[in-house]
Amino acid sequence: MTAQPEDFPASIPSAPEKNLRSIRAALVTSQDREAFDTGLKAVLDEVRVSLDLSVLNAFVHRWWISACDSMKDPEGRRQMHARAEQITADEPSRRGKPWREVLTERGIEL
Repeated sequence: MTAQPEDFPASIPSAPEKNLRSIRAALVTSQDREAFDTGLKAVLDEVRVSLDLSVLNAFVHRWWISACDSMKDPEGRRQMHARAEQITADEPSRRGKPWREVLTERGIEL
């Protein structure tokens, strides 16, 4: 199930418009903005090759949900990233490992 615009208005003073500029402007953390920029570049490269805009539409939708979360609870979003940085600082690098492998190492079965 995916979040839809009608899922948010009651809890967010004003959800961002569902376009790239508004979504990026609503992101409160530098980590989110950097991930958005990196992901957008990759998606646009993919669209140039495949000429399939559905990938871009999915990207916009996923990041719109994160932007809504940022607007709803900016401090919670900052705390989430701070906690993630703390966890990754305490462990050896997981960079390049598939998520399933990392989760399995932690005893989490999918």
